[in-house]
Amino acid sequence: MKKLTALSNRIMQRYLPDPFLFVIILTLFVFASGIIFTKSSPVDMVKYWGEGFWGLLAFSMQMVLVLVTGYVLASSPLFKRLLGYLASLAKSPGSAIIIVTLVSLAASWINWGFGLVIGALFAKELAKRVKGVDYRLLIASAYSGFVVWHGGFSGSIPLSIATAGHPFEDKMGVIPTSETMFAAFNIFIVVALFIILPIANRLLMPSKEDTVSVDPSLFNETAATAEVVDPTPAERLENSSILSVIISLLGIGFIVYYFINNGFALNLDIVNFLFLFLGILFHGTPKSYLDSVQEAIKGASGIVIQFPFYAGIMGMMGASGLAVLVSEVFVSIANDTTFYFFAFLSAGIVNFFVPSGGGQWAVQAPIMLDAAQALNASIPKTAMAVAWGDAWTNLIQPFWALPALAIAGLKAKDIMGFCVLILIVSGVVISIGLLIL
Repeated sequence: MKKLTALSNRIMQRYLPDPFLFVIILTLFVFASGIIFTKSSPVDMVKYWGEGFWGLLAFSMQMVLVLVTGYVLASSPLFKRLLGYLASLAKSPGSAIIIVTLVSLAASWINWGFGLVIGALFAKELAKRVKGVDYRLLIASAYSGFVVWHGGFSGSIPLSIATAGHPFEDKMGVIPTSETMFAAFNIFIVVALFIILPIANRLLMPSKEDTVSVDPSLFNETAATAEVVDPTPAERLENSSILSVIISLLGIGFIVYYFINNGFALNLDIVNFLFLFLGILFHGTPKSYLDSVQEAIKGASGIVIQFPFYAGIMGMMGASGLAVLVSEVFVSIANDTTFYFFAFLSAGIVNFFVPSGGGQWAVQAPIMLDAAQALNASIPKTAMAVAWGDAWTNLIQPFWALPALAIAGLKAKDIMGFCVLILIVSGVVISIGLLIL
């Protein structure tokens, strides 16, 4: 296993380009594929690309806020103590890998945005405290927990089809979550991943000579600025906790109101809202909070620049019919036994080009639902097969790794060697759950 891990890391370090170059190559590949495999002309593909390019602006801002508010919250004194306590439970590199995987799995199962940030921040805290642990594997293990998100409480496909008035209600009706995320096959997959992924990540630990550790002093924060002598009224406000407490209580009051009226229904906006106001409260003063924001925003450049390119790719995949074409190829070779597996596999491939659960379901659902009805297959299980395919290849899709990489200060090629092997292990687990239950 150590030799296989070393080989995978060497290949990724040598051949995987920077995520920005990756998305450019992906754009050109989809552009050419649309011309070759569909009836779209070059002019059509340019049109689809340009019209879709700004389609993820709102989502891009949400992701920037996930990164910034999560980072700022974790840098507050109270949260650092909490992460530090959890990190103190790890007594060896192996236990650090197992604990960070479990924390990430649990957080991602609750909410995908929460899991992305908490896992990476916790991995950094472990790197400070555990000597001899491979920092790349720590971050890869933290990111690996993200694979369960679509089988958990924030899964966009099961939540969408459980809502009256969803786009495909005429084809499938309203499917309750008891038949999707709480179905036996889905529970089996989630529980199996909670057991197998920590063990698999532990087995990926490289040999001592191949281990890449980080000097804990690199994570030390800059010393606090000296207290201002004879501060101005504006400086007094900046260093006063009164305004921070008042605005935080207002924000937390809305969170309480939301949970009372909606139950524990987390979404990305609520996660960001919670992170934002807890961060303000825990930092104590506006100056401390804004100083931390200024540091956090440095890692958001990848999201700001790359997400519009992915929106353009999604535009080409949907409007040209490429996404449907990929789905049809797999459906054509499926039977009533293998259908869920091929639905899962096709969704994993489409996810490379349409890295959005809701967007992917919009383009794949028509062909998948028609095929399920023709084969007399379970509609809820078909939807979850697509959902798991979407989540699965996120492991090697730089789109979703950007927030974690920004927090960790690593590049995609630093962790993808591990992620490829995790992809294989998790793919086997998910496939078994879809095929036998």
